[in-house]
Amino acid sequence: MLNKSLDAIDRQILENLQNDARMRNVELAEKVGLSPSPCLRRVGNLEETGVIRGYATLVDAEAVGLPVSVFISVTLEKQIEKALEKFEKEIRARPEVMECYLMTGEADYLLRVVTADLSAYERFLIEHLTRIPGVASIKSSFALKQVAYRTALPISPPGKSK
Repeated sequence: MLNKSLDAIDRQILENLQNDARMRNVELAEKVGLSPSPCLRRVGNLEETGVIRGYATLVDAEAVGLPVSVFISVTLEKQIEKALEKFEKEIRARPEVMECYLMTGEADYLLRVVTADLSAYERFLIEHLTRIPGVASIKSSFALKQVAYRTALPISPPGKSK
């Protein structure tokens, strides 16, 4: 849901921090047209209200030996609350699962998994994914090339695009 209490300055703060989360407050304040103290208060408020959920370092998967990206569609035997909860708990515990979404359509879940190679993916599949109770089917698609990847949300003011 859109947070309508965000004003233009909050949106500028978010855009700048998405581009460089390590930006110093003095530089951020200058870029958004505030003095440092009010800027710091706004950032603190954005953190406290959960608009800013945290800060992260983006690591190149290939550089750390995880070049294989697999998209996995998972269908459960039954879409009942306990089965969904169990599946989600097991998936959250697996470090190779980068993203997991409950879906509409043919599959119940869509996962993005990273591994070092096909053998590592096979181990993940056999030793973990297929052992989760209630999994009815698994369909894997291997990414050949990453065409676009973004972590920054398009935060332009409503009705305005860059």
